[in-house]
Amino acid sequence: MDLRCRGFQEAGGHEGPGSPAGPFADASVTRREIVMPLIRKSLRPARLMALAAATMLAPTLAAADPIKIGLVSTLSGPSAALGVHMRDGFQLAVKELGGKLGGQPTEVIVVDDELKPDVAVTKVKALLDRDKVDVIAGVVFSNVMMAVSKPVLENETFIVSGNAGPSPLAGKGCSPYFFAASYQNDQNHEVMGKYAQDKGYKRVVLMTPNYQAGKDSMAGFKRYFKGEVVEEIFVPLGQLDFSAELAKISAANPDALFTFMPGGMGVNLVKQFKQAGLDGKVPFLSAFTVDETTLPATQDAAAGLLSGAEWAPNLDTPQNKAFVAAYEKEYGVVPSLYAAQGYDAAKLIDGALKATGGKVTDKTAFRKALASAPFQSVRGSFAFNTNGFPIQDFYVVKAVKRDDGKFATETVAKVFTAARDSYAGECPLK
Repeated sequence: MDLRCRGFQEAGGHEGPGSPAGPFADASVTRREIVMPLIRKSLRPARLMALAAATMLAPTLAAADPIKIGLVSTLSGPSAALGVHMRDGFQLAVKELGGKLGGQPTEVIVVDDELKPDVAVTKVKALLDRDKVDVIAGVVFSNVMMAVSKPVLENETFIVSGNAGPSPLAGKGCSPYFFAASYQNDQNHEVMGKYAQDKGYKRVVLMTPNYQAGKDSMAGFKRYFKGEVVEEIFVPLGQLDFSAELAKISAANPDALFTFMPGGMGVNLVKQFKQAGLDGKVPFLSAFTVDETTLPATQDAAAGLLSGAEWAPNLDTPQNKAFVAAYEKEYGVVPSLYAAQGYDAAKLIDGALKATGGKVTDKTAFRKALASAPFQSVRGSFAFNTNGFPIQDFYVVKAVKRDDGKFATETVAKVFTAARDSYAGECPLK
């Protein structure tokens, strides 16, 4: 198995089951290093020379053209938990597949984008130019995806997103080389817009970070909510103190707050929302704010809060039950939707490679294989629209405390069945 995660040092991790390198620490030992000492002891010189030459050649041929995946993730800073879950989900799938995708030896090169678009572009260009990767996978944040997509797509290299689904790449800017194993950004927020509308809320405050996914979030919510948006509050990406914004929300006295605050932003907002006395006064609706990456920190403060999602650990499919059990065993934590999407991204690539005989060089064939969604998603029903974004179900989910004391989300109600994103009609691909 050739599964070397070169991003280990730059990610600042430690070796262990949840680290980029830990589960695969023995991958550097070659067959020749193990076999040759035994051969020397048992064979005559002439036969030894012939067999040694063959033995030295065999691993070279077997590993001559491994599939190379550049896995780009946010692995440092307050939002690192999102990227760690996505990375670990991807690596779990590759491990279960014996270190191979499509039956081919696979090298996964992990890089930390540091949630800095310029840093991400530099590292992705190295993956393309130096490492000659076959596929770029991962990417948590949409500002990073918008930055790296240009050089990747111009290079005609495939991107399989493990999370980010910015609207420009779903509509007029769609590409035959882009596939999202996640969702289009607006969609989980559309779930909560419809929920708020169906609940009869009349006045709502919206609050998101000021970047592409935040804008998509508000657009998605407003697509289904027809009441009054009292105020749209944009905060800097990475903000951790919400005292001023919470005072403004309290003064507005809305029927509900809808927010999108991923990672550490969500942890602080949930805690400060409760400390401000708004819990129980203003319904808290969200997406990507209350999930398995934030619940270990928020715990009881988040119990009962609702979110929009396309996945939850309790989804009743055989693939999901097996995935959740394997992930918890491997990493000791409850997986999040980022982990599920990373897992599905690897399974998608595996299925496409199986369909093309392990080759990416015939890009038309590989694209056709990806578009057929040749894998069993942990989500159950899953297909691709013409723009490379999924057609799938969406749910309202609730944060709960499980019988084992761990916190997780669970489905409350299905809101959309086989939903298509709102931008596919603008995509010129057929």
